[in-house]
Amino acid sequence: MDLSTLFRTKENLNLDKSTLTILRYIAIIGQFIAVNIVFFYLKLEFPIKASLIVIFLGLLTNFFLQFKVKGSQLKDTYASLFLLYDLFQLAVLLYLTGGIFNPFSILLIIPTIVSSTFLSMGTTIILGFITSLLLFTLTHYYMPLPGLLTENFDVPSFYKFGILISILIGLIFLSYFGIRFSGETKKRSEALNKLQEVIAKEYELESLGGQAAAAAHSLGTPLATIAVVAKELKKEIGDNKDISRDLDLLISQTKRCSEILKQISKKQIEEDLFLSSIKLEDLLEEIINSFQETSSKEIELVSKNDINKINIERTPEIIYGLRNFIGNAVKFSKSHVKIDLKSDEKNIEIKINDDGPGIPEDIIKKIGEPYIKSKSIELNANSGLGLGTFLGKTLLERQGANLSFRRNSDLGGALVIINWDPKKLINS
Repeated sequence: MDLSTLFRTKENLNLDKSTLTILRYIAIIGQFIAVNIVFFYLKLEFPIKASLIVIFLGLLTNFFLQFKVKGSQLKDTYASLFLLYDLFQLAVLLYLTGGIFNPFSILLIIPTIVSSTFLSMGTTIILGFITSLLLFTLTHYYMPLPGLLTENFDVPSFYKFGILISILIGLIFLSYFGIRFSGETKKRSEALNKLQEVIAKEYELESLGGQAAAAAHSLGTPLATIAVVAKELKKEIGDNKDISRDLDLLISQTKRCSEILKQISKKQIEEDLFLSSIKLEDLLEEIINSFQETSSKEIELVSKNDINKINIERTPEIIYGLRNFIGNAVKFSKSHVKIDLKSDEKNIEIKINDDGPGIPEDIIKKIGEPYIKSKSIELNANSGLGLGTFLGKTLLERQGANLSFRRNSDLGGALVIINWDPKKLINS
């Protein structure tokens, strides 16, 4: 892993300034209340003046962050500097009030947890390493707990190191959780953005036919007017052959435009009446034909068990989803792809088989997630990051489908099984 990956320099990571400011105010107010209650209410002795100075310095840095730092987003490096200061500030307070034995010592891991959620892994590792060093230091070097009259507060070593280890375990666990959670959230957010882009493009293409029909209707009248005026001009001009020739050309081209617009309008009407509702077998044949135009591989559709031949709505989600999985089968197969379509009153099932290398063992359990990569040498030349599979799976599931994946099919390669309840597909 190189530094650009570790610190995710290409991702332009930011931490919201108001979020960090509010978190720091909460911490500062909490520290101020805690030291005053312990000193003035519980009457426990500790260096109160030094503690208040440390807290006041933290307040000044937060004023600087809130009023002097421009912009609403803090870059990864800049945000880490404030978190680093908070780390050392709390470490100094803990040193003044009992070190690792202070009940609030667990709070020392918070800056690292914040970093793991919002900032890069590299920043989190650095803060985690510094936090560990500070915890080790506070285990051996600290001032007495408030209220103790002697500095010789003897605690068995195993108890002292037990506290240290428990805090370190919490640090590692929560940091790992934060890194994984933020990473998975970001990946899924990016994948869903891609999904929205795909759907928007599909619906945009679908709407072009309607726009063309509207244009044909709107332009019909002005074109007819142009043709009438051109004919009248031709009559008035009489024997002027040059101008008559130009007018004949204008009339012929106007007529041609009218015919083209009529065809567009007629095509749109046909699409509205017929192609918006289609049998699943016909849709699969249409998709298969589009791939056969660009591929020499054999794509076989078996539909002898397609008993419940219902009409389904021709949605971009279903078309894109099916095209994606059939396209993957064509891409990874050696020479043969087989698609089985079965249906009855209770279930519709599509099995997409290929004779390729199959789904690798290392991703079979993660298939359908975005941004995954197989270690298989056989697949690396053709495989992507699983985004297309994620999009296809998500789109089909939004249309009521259930998907499952197998490593081996009837042909020896991958197998994708898509099931629907017929009631969810009937075009009303």
